[in-house]
Amino acid sequence: MAGPEARTGAALMITAQVLLAAGLVIVVVRLVGWLVARLGQPRVIGEIVAGILLGPSVLGLLWPHARTLLFPSGVIAGFQVLAQFGLVLFMLLVGMELDGRLLRGQGRRSAAISLVSVAIPFGLGAGLGVLLHPQFGAGPGRTAFCLFLGAAVAITAFPVLVRILQETGLYHTRVGAMAIACAAIDDVIAWCLLAVVVAAAGAGSPAEVTWHIAGTLVFVLFMVKVVRPLLARPAHLPFWVTLVVAFLSAWATETIGIHAIFGAFLAGLVMPRRPEWQDQVRVRLSGVVDAFVLPMFFVVVGMSTRIDQLGSWQSAGVVGLVTVTAIAGKLGGATIAARSMRERWPVALTIGVLMNTRGLTEIVILTVGLQLGVIDTRLFTVLVIMALVTTAMAAPLLRLLSRSDAVSAATATRPRAVAQH
Repeated sequence: MAGPEARTGAALMITAQVLLAAGLVIVVVRLVGWLVARLGQPRVIGEIVAGILLGPSVLGLLWPHARTLLFPSGVIAGFQVLAQFGLVLFMLLVGMELDGRLLRGQGRRSAAISLVSVAIPFGLGAGLGVLLHPQFGAGPGRTAFCLFLGAAVAITAFPVLVRILQETGLYHTRVGAMAIACAAIDDVIAWCLLAVVVAAAGAGSPAEVTWHIAGTLVFVLFMVKVVRPLLARPAHLPFWVTLVVAFLSAWATETIGIHAIFGAFLAGLVMPRRPEWQDQVRVRLSGVVDAFVLPMFFVVVGMSTRIDQLGSWQSAGVVGLVTVTAIAGKLGGATIAARSMRERWPVALTIGVLMNTRGLTEIVILTVGLQLGVIDTRLFTVLVIMALVTTAMAAPLLRLLSRSDAVSAATATRPRAVAQH
């Protein structure tokens, strides 16, 4: 049995390795993110790619000794802890981004587009799950697998969509306001669907699923009816209180059995809607999350992404099938819904392209599915590729659509409902 000195020496060695790996990860993630941004793509695509480059699919194949040296099991374990903290803080920010004022003035039109743009891809994804389950299904069973795949395909990355709108100049336009409203409703619906899937995957009987869902509803009511009024009382809510609420809420939902990210997201939703205070919290959190904690998450994702396991034509066919299904469901569903609301084709297509972005939010959902054993590493990799493709499509398609005079005319009016950022 090792003595205290040996254990202390091993702990110091792991600490040194974590520090070295963390420094390297931050540099690589920032560099690849910058290169991708120079190509006109959202930086998150490069950051996800950086994680894959550092994982077994690339570095592990090209230089296995370096990967073993830089990322031993103790380092990965440390990164996994940091990644969980990063997810909690990220979901807190996502919840804070969803402002109910963005939905005012959009009404029936945005609600209809949102429902259709969730229902169609969810149905297609669940149907695809029936086909893929024999080959890619994991532990919890076919029902949880199909429901999870439907929810994963139906998601829209709200934070990425907002950033794309800001970068393209569409943020303060009618089509931008409509896309934000649709994405906000989409995300709430999709997260609720995912909560049901997680409850079903983590429970062994219908009674346990019912208990998880009932516990979630009680907790949501507690956060909305009790916590939100309490947080609104102080003129300036201390930053540390924000963190405490986020972590305790994440702990509560993890204890209930529906994963910590839902609690963090709910904590963001109940935070006070004071623009100046929100900006201060966003600045203080975004620096730590973007520059430090999320890069650790990207590496954990990269370690779970096994492109080397998709070397067959059959696997390439699955990637293509999943990607086409996701695009047809989300882009096609949102476009058809917008067109049915008498929007012009260029505007309807713009909304469809924006709703089709998935980005980091999709990766978070896929990580939950992998952790729960609903999907295996092969399907995880397939869905990561789908998320990258659907997000990368947005910028060039929007540039193409922006050349249309119809879009310029339809988006020229600045809406009253859009909040300033």
